[in-house]
Amino acid sequence: MSKTPSIYKFGLVTASAFVIANMIGTGVFTSLGFQLLDTTNFISILLLWTLGGVIALCGALVYGELGAAMPRSGGEYHYLREIYHPILGFMSGWASLIVGFSAPVALACMALSTYLAQVFPVLNPMVTALVVLVAVTLVHAYDVKMGGAVQRFFTFFKILVIIGFIACGFLVPIEVQEVTSSVRNFSFDEIFSAGFAVSLVWVYYAYSGWNASAYMANEIKDPQRTIPRSLFLSTLIVTVLYVLLNAVFMLSTPVDAMTGQVQVGLIAAQHIFGTVGGNAMGLLIALLLVSSISSMVFLGPRVSQVMGEDTYILRALSRKSAKGTPYVAIWVQFAISCLLIITDSFELVTKYTGITLSFFAMLTVAGVFVHRHRFPHADRPYRTWGYPVVPCVFIVLILWSITYLVYEDFVSTFVTKTQPVMWMSLMSALTLLSGAALYLINCAVVKRNERVISI
Repeated sequence: MSKTPSIYKFGLVTASAFVIANMIGTGVFTSLGFQLLDTTNFISILLLWTLGGVIALCGALVYGELGAAMPRSGGEYHYLREIYHPILGFMSGWASLIVGFSAPVALACMALSTYLAQVFPVLNPMVTALVVLVAVTLVHAYDVKMGGAVQRFFTFFKILVIIGFIACGFLVPIEVQEVTSSVRNFSFDEIFSAGFAVSLVWVYYAYSGWNASAYMANEIKDPQRTIPRSLFLSTLIVTVLYVLLNAVFMLSTPVDAMTGQVQVGLIAAQHIFGTVGGNAMGLLIALLLVSSISSMVFLGPRVSQVMGEDTYILRALSRKSAKGTPYVAIWVQFAISCLLIITDSFELVTKYTGITLSFFAMLTVAGVFVHRHRFPHADRPYRTWGYPVVPCVFIVLILWSITYLVYEDFVSTFVTKTQPVMWMSLMSALTLLSGAALYLINCAVVKRNERVISI
């Protein structure tokens, strides 16, 4: 007699913890260094992070309506499947499997190992990243309830450390001359530049995860109320923390010291606390990334699991352990993350992830218009605040950043010739096309099986 999988479900606090942990990760401690390559103005940087928060809040408000109306795990996979067509949902789920969670997990592990290597040079970054990934994966592959407890602890610890970092950052002497000059030279023309749009992609990547609780609807108590509340509250909290944290980075640390650097948090910490204190804070930042890795290791397989339930050739992904964990999906994601860690291409993977996920998030938000038109009588326990302006703001800003990112890829390939191929655009296109091809193969296999059975 087989054991019945656990039916343990999470409340608002744990659902919000997953959202916050999924958002506050690699991006906020690493992306500023790449943003400074395109814009070094203090006002522009704060506007970037504020605008990123606005985008995330707009998206969270729309996902709240969709999650309440269609409370099933899977996020974009489930929403696009129901709103448009199963092939779009499958392409989104495939992208989530390949880059949506596997890539951010790999990036967070790589960032964590980079921070630790700065503090303990004897450590091999790649080995450290792989060891952390194995440890976190084992926890979530073992038990759902234990994974939730670990997530709550690390998320609360993360918030306390960040608030302490921000408080200390505002107490130390600031780079007055540099900041004053930067503020004085601010121009609104910079906001409409290609550099600002590309930087916005980095910022949006840092905010990615605002939709986290939508991926785990089946494991949330009263999802129609909890999902909208967890998305909105968590995104608002993270937006405030992000703007304040980047203000501290810019106020406490010379721009030249951070430009192009991955470990921005460590560099800023060393300027605030000195070398010894900065290294200690760098160690804490590395520990904070464990929370992000844990969140994504938990959430990603929930999408794959739902895909397995709906897709014949991927049905193995739907298998659950006696304690309710989708263990096959968890270890598949683990394998992909390991491969990305070994390739060790931080900037390219980040941009590739950003453009692919942004595309499907944009389609999903646009789907609120389609869903209301196609299903006017559907039960909607929550409706998007500010509709239709809020979804339109999200769509326009995401489309703007995607367009500029593809344009930058084109210029780098055919104008400046700094790269041989439009790698980012090509990788994104191949992800979408391979997902569509796999869906069609599944349809063909199902039809063949149906013919065999009928005979």
